[in-house]
This record gives sequence, structure tokens and C-alpha cells, in this order.
Amino acid sequence: MFRFYVNGKEYQEEKDMKLLRFLRDKLHLTSVKDGCSEGACGTCHVLIDGKAQKACIPSLSMMEGRHIITVEGLSEEEKEIYDRAFGEAGAVQCGFCIPGMVISAKGLIDQNPDPTRAQAAHAIRNNICRCTGYKKIIDGILLAAKYKREGLPEKREYAWKLGERVPRVDVREKVLGYGQYPDDIYEEGMIYGSALRSAYPRALVKFIDTEKAKALPGVIGIFTAEDIPGSVKVGHLKQDWDGLIPVGKITHYLGDAVALVAAETPELVEKAKKLIKVEYEELPMVHDPYEAMKEDAPLVHEDGNLLAHWHVHRGDAEKAIAGSAYVLTEKFRTPWTEHAFLEPECAVAKPDGEDGVIIYSSDQGVYDTQHECMALLGLPAEKVKVRNKLVGGGFGGKEDVTVQHHAGMIAYLTKRPVKVKLTREESILIHPKRHPMDMEFTMGCDENGIIQGVKAAVIADTGAYASLGGPVLQRACTHASGPYNYQNFDIDGKAYYTNNPPAGAFRGFGVTQTCFAVEMLLTKMAEKVGISPWEIRYRNAIRPGQELPNGQLVDDSTGLAETLEAVKEVYDSHPYAGIACAMKNAGVGVGLPDWGRCKLYVHNGKVEIHSGASCIGQGLGTVLVQMVSEKLGLKREQIYYDASNTYNAPDSGTTSGSRQTLVTGEACRRACEKLKEELAHKTLEELEGQEYLGEYLARTDAMGSDVKNPVSHVAYGYATQVCILDKNGRIEKIVAAHDVGRAVNPLSVEGQIEGGVIMSTGFALTEQYGLKDCRPQNKYGTLGLFRAYQAPEVESIIVEKEGLKVAEGAIGIGEITSIPTAPAIAGAYYKYDGQYRTSLPLANTPYERKKKGK
Repeated sequence: MFRFYVNGKEYQEEKDMKLLRFLRDKLHLTSVKDGCSEGACGTCHVLIDGKAQKACIPSLSMMEGRHIITVEGLSEEEKEIYDRAFGEAGAVQCGFCIPGMVISAKGLIDQNPDPTRAQAAHAIRNNICRCTGYKKIIDGILLAAKYKREGLPEKREYAWKLGERVPRVDVREKVLGYGQYPDDIYEEGMIYGSALRSAYPRALVKFIDTEKAKALPGVIGIFTAEDIPGSVKVGHLKQDWDGLIPVGKITHYLGDAVALVAAETPELVEKAKKLIKVEYEELPMVHDPYEAMKEDAPLVHEDGNLLAHWHVHRGDAEKAIAGSAYVLTEKFRTPWTEHAFLEPECAVAKPDGEDGVIIYSSDQGVYDTQHECMALLGLPAEKVKVRNKLVGGGFGGKEDVTVQHHAGMIAYLTKRPVKVKLTREESILIHPKRHPMDMEFTMGCDENGIIQGVKAAVIADTGAYASLGGPVLQRACTHASGPYNYQNFDIDGKAYYTNNPPAGAFRGFGVTQTCFAVEMLLTKMAEKVGISPWEIRYRNAIRPGQELPNGQLVDDSTGLAETLEAVKEVYDSHPYAGIACAMKNAGVGVGLPDWGRCKLYVHNGKVEIHSGASCIGQGLGTVLVQMVSEKLGLKREQIYYDASNTYNAPDSGTTSGSRQTLVTGEACRRACEKLKEELAHKTLEELEGQEYLGEYLARTDAMGSDVKNPVSHVAYGYATQVCILDKNGRIEKIVAAHDVGRAVNPLSVEGQIEGGVIMSTGFALTEQYGLKDCRPQNKYGTLGLFRAYQAPEVESIIVEKEGLKVAEGAIGIGEITSIPTAPAIAGAYYKYDGQYRTSLPLANTPYERKKKGK
């Protein structure tokens, strides 16, 4: 019998287990998040006898007589302090790491009531955040310490208008840990599900024997492809992804599901998986695109190994380059990258009537999830209801289904509620990554450094399935020109299937890779011409009324030159400074239907906001609340934001392409205009039950449209970032100037910039996702993610420029923040030591880590 105390109450437990499992599964203290169960991420921090420790490491047998405190056990005063401090500081984005951060903060403040920034960063050294870049979390800790010392000031009243630095609408539930992510759901009679994965990257499945597993007491069902009610194939855009690999078919990677197990407990699920016997015929695997493109290469898919081919051109690049005063050609390489969001994939599904299901999901598009689950289950839309719970980070990695369709299938077949959750090891294997790309770029400039033409070729490894590989390659190609004014451009890009984990959407969506190449080439070209890297960018920067290399005329909101002007002084005043620019589309673009939709519903004297647009930490709910408050003159308490779902919210597309603030924001504005007309004559009470739908189509021209100046995207964001190194070659500071059109919430904009910059600082210097024979070599703790004490200072400069005629001028910022960081850092090292680096992560820096795998 183990005796210990949790939040002041004594508990006695006979069965030994991890403290994390007891706190979550027995006591349902869901502030204690399960981010990795490997002791690496810090989301499960609790106080044990006053010291912040990870709950996933110790067992109950180690807790004898000890006192454990979770966020639920904080005093009411402390709860108010952390809620206020973290909200006012802008410390909360996806929120999954935040309760663990609060615990580490309390452990520090209880011992040191007036900590420094360095001490606060040290206190959260074992807590990883993938969203914020840590700056605002440290601000929150210091503010909490101040409030603890001096007492809480009078609560500030916010106007909740556009442009105001308001705390996010979901701060309290995330800080105090009661907001529900899917893993926080515990349904009555809930069972657990998991997939048995392929033993080989590429193998013929000859036979599956499930009899011993089915006979295990507590096993509810074992399911194979034969049990799928609908289509075996699913997929975000291209339906090439096997829900389960059928007997007689070939696996594509180690993440392929061969069988599903449903049982009463997670332990029984794992026991049953070991009893399933699968006979394979191992086949030669395809390791990389160069193997994939060989004539005699094994076929990853029956229709060939080439997923996508894009040839983007305008003018005559070869002729322009041939006539240039200066010409440079270089080869570049960027690696696989793991999203490493703090919340592993999880879904809970339950029966809905006799022949339907409800799925609680963590994803980037509830309607996308619905469509894929409908296909697998063979059910119409009204029978498959999907609701977003809180999403613990996405960055593109949660656009594809991973567990939702399996949860839906188990619930549909067993008529029981079920939880299906990936372990961190499974997550690192299964969901799509950032595409590794090999690139060759040639640039020609005249004697003044004005770009005459660019020609490039890109080869991408798209892994085992299509995912978003086609659009990612397309965006890599269309943005490879950089945000500059010239008209001779030619790029050829190809993405090949391999037996590696799939690659798909990742913050920057392909532009991160080609931007590294073109910006590094421009830095070297400046040296060749005899001008500064800042000057060559300023001379070439796209300005309002000019044409991008894709032919699009840019509007008055184009502020690249202003971002360059904002950083000139800091760039010129430091000897070891690197600089890079970027542009990134907002909206899907290239002629595809891109609808934003938002419904306002008047209920109980309030205006409810309903939109099927996922908030994954970027703060969409807060943006829409500010839009409604601004347009209708309502107070915060008169507005309710409902999480996205498929049954009472209109489809507003995927949270991808930095589109939701602009596209759904404009839809919300249009809905507000309709309601505003009514409010001129009636009160909210008189409008009870009325609905107002706003829709906006971000209309663009298709690739290759036969028009002089095609509109490729409805808007672009622009940025310039400067990296400053100290005399020891470590990053002292990164200054990031971003043109956002109009900043709806400057506090959130800064948070997006800080988080994106630190994420790509890791991309540039330390992160690795090693593969050996198509098998990942890294655990969460060895991915090389930046921690708080390693993160350099990030200074955000928000450039606001009028000109965009939709969404009150707001341009999305989620992706562009990560795009110019790596070339800015590489440029700084070029100044520092003269080494011109063309591959990531950068070699020969103080941050260099020993590489693992291939």
C-alpha cells in the first residue's frame, strides 16, 4: 500500500503505476498533460514536496509520504495571479505546455519571490514550448512574481477592439488546465484503441492471424482491412493513404496500420497487439528520391514514384542570366523536420444513434476530418459529426488524419466510446514531416545588383503518401523567386514517393526551404557586386504597383521596403549581422476555391460566433471576438466564441496557408454587417434566435492562367529578419520586422513572431530528424528543440500598412515568421567566419550537435 498526498488530500493505492497515470486516469487531474511519457517535454510537471518534477518518471512506490501539488491544487489567489499574469503577458498560445510552466513558475517563485529573466528561464529549462519562443512565458512568470509580491492590481477593462492588446479568450482554461484536449476526455464505459504498425517499410502482407488476440479477456475487438465499412483509402487531397493495409497488399512505411485493437484498458491493448501474428514478405525499400527516380526502382505506389511535378516560369531566365554582369550557381540542402507539437495526436469517438459517430478531435480542419472519416466508414456527412477540442499545436502536422478515422471505426463497430492516442514514438513516426529538399539555384544580376533572372531546380522527398506534398512543392516553386521585382524566372520542382515517413504541411509550406536557397544566393551576390546584403535587398524589393516574378501586381499593402528600413540601423551597427527577407501567401490561392464562412447566432442576449475553422494556438477565436466587438460595438461578455465543429458551424476550410485571420475574418466582418443593419432597429433580445451568415470567396487565378497579371494569391505578408552574433559566435539577438497589413491583436502578433523565429532557429542550428533504412532515429528529447535558456532575444517590429480591402486589412502571419530566419542566421555566420554554408542544420557553429542517422 502506497500512501501519499495530492493537493492536500491523503491517498492510498495498492497497485504501483506511474504518478502521471494515477493523477490523470484515477483522479482525472487533467492539468497534468501527457506530452511524451519519456521525461523530455515537461508538460506533466507537478510539485513534489515543493520541487517541480515530471510526473511521467516516478512511480507511486517512490511517493511514500510525499506531498504532490497540481495546478488544480493552487490557492484561489494563485490561480487568479497566473491567469492574469499569463494572459496579460500573451504567454498562452496552444496552451498544452502552460500548466507545466505554471508549476515550474510556482516552484521558482515560492523559493525566490523576485527572480531575474535568467532565473525564470532556468526554472523552465525542462519545459518545452513549441509555440511561443518562451519570451512571453518568461514575461508571465515575472509578472506573476510581481503580483505575488505586491498583490493583484485592479482588473483592467479591455475595449476588445481591433488593434488592442487583449488577452486571448481561452487563457484561463489553458492556464488552469481545465480546458479539454481530446486526451482529457473520460467517457463512461470508454475503451481504448491502437493500431498494430507494419514491421517493415515495404513488405507484402501475406497473412494476419488475430485469433489469440481476440481470445484475450478484456479485448473488445480486433479489426483488419476486411472490417472497414467504406473505402480502404483516405487522404487529405489525394486518396492514396491506406486506413489499414489489406492482406495481399504492400506496406508503404513503418507507420502503416495493419490491424486495430480495441480493449478495456491501454495495457490490454498493448498485450493484444503482441499476440497478433502477421506474415510478411519483406521487399526492397526506396530510401530517397534518387532511388525513386531510377527506371528500375520499386514502386512505392502502383501509379509510379513521382507524386508531383511543377514547372513555373515567366520571361526568359536563361537569356537574362546569360546577359548578366554577375552570375552565381549554388546547391542547397534542407533536412527533414519534425513538428514536435506538445500534444500527441488523440481522438475520442462515440456512437451517435444506431448508425452514426461523434468524433472529438485535435486537428486543423474538422470538415477535412469528417470527409476522410466518412470515406472510411461509408457514411454520409450527417452521420459523422466532428468537433474540435483544444488543439495542442499543429504547425501543419495535424492536417492529415492519424487517429480520428481509427477512433471513428472502432466506435462505429463496437458501439462503445473509444480513445485512440498516439504515443510520442508513434507520433514521431506517423504524421507527415517537413519535406527535405535538394535545390540548385542560378542567379544573374547586373552591375548594380539588380536581379535579371533566376533559374532553379528542386527535388523533394515526399515520403510514403501524398499528404500535402503536391501543394507544398507548388508553393516552394512559386515563392522561390523571393519577394523581388524581376520578370525572368524558371524553376522545375519534383516530389517523389519513398518508403520514408510521409512529408506534408509544415509552417512555411515549402517556402522555408527555397527561401533559404535564394536568400543565401542573394547574400553572396551582394559580395560579388560590392554592396551590402541589406542594400541588394532594398534595391530589388517588391514595391506597390510592381510585378512579382509570377506576374502578380502587388497592392498598396505591400510593405517589404518598410520592413527593410525598420532593421537598417540595427543591421548596420553590428559587425556580425545576417539578413534575409521573405514573402508568404495568405489564403490557398492559385485558382482553388477558398471560402471563408462565419455564422453569428443571437442567443440569450449574446452573439455567438460559429465557424468551422480550427484554432490551433494562433488565436483565431480572439481575432473573431475582436472583429465582432469592433463592428457591432459589443462588450466582451456579450460575445461567445464556439469551437469549430461540423454540425452547427459552416465550413471555413483548413487552418493552413495563414488564411484564417484574412479569409474567415472577412466572412465574420460580412456577417457583422448583416447583423449591424438589424441592430439599427432592434435590440439583441428582439433578435433572439436569428442567424447571420457571412461568406467570402478569396478569388484567384489558376496556375498558368492566360492573363497578363494573374492574381496568384489575394494577399502576401512580407518580412525582414536580422540575426546578430556576439564575439563568441552565439546568437545575441534576432530582430524580426513583419508587414502584417493591420495587426488585429499586436500581443498575439508578437507571440507568433517570437515563436516562429525560435522554431526556425532550431531548424537552422540544432534540430535533426534522422532516418536509417526509413526508420526514425530520434526520440522527442533528442530532436534538438530549443529550450528557454538557449533561446536568444527576439525583437518584434510590427509594420502596419493599409491597402488590403478585406478583413479590415489584416494579413495572416502564422507561417512567414519561420521563413527568413535560417538564411539570416547563416548570413550572420558568413560574416562571422567567412564560411558560406549551404545546408541545414548549419555546420561549425557553437550550437552544432552530433548527427544521428542518415
